[in-house]
Amino acid sequence: MGIKVLATNRKAKHEYFLLDTYEAGLVLKGSEIKSIRAGQVSLAQAYVSLDGNEAWLVNSHIAPYNEASINNHDPLRTRKLLLHRREISKLSYKVRQKGATVVPLRIYLKDGKAKIEIALAKGKKQYDKRAVIAKRDAELEMDRRYKQRR
Repeated sequence: MGIKVLATNRKAKHEYFLLDTYEAGLVLKGSEIKSIRAGQVSLAQAYVSLDGNEAWLVNSHIAPYNEASINNHDPLRTRKLLLHRREISKLSYKVRQKGATVVPLRIYLKDGKAKIEIALAKGKKQYDKRAVIAKRDAELEMDRRYKQRR
């Protein structure tokens, strides 16, 4: 069936160096999966919290599903992530190191199931961000000049 990307965290690549990525499942309610399939999900302020042997997606917004009426969900509720125990222990070990964090990158449907891609990340400094922007601008300028010659 393939992969259908529903939401991405576009700021993650700008704000962090992405070290390692993982695919996790989500524990959802019925109205949440209906809302996700409709594309009403946002990862703008979301982050991943690790406590003990569990991983949680915090502050992600899944809009209420209109047809669910009284059985609707809280849009900002904390959702459990489904990861292997060894992955969670590896992530929590790395997070304890200075400057490492876990950020959500994208939510997608894979074979009809909602999945989230998370990454172990290290925060960028301001000068790192400026260097990336300068490099990208230089490459764009070279491409423009190359096209003008042809």
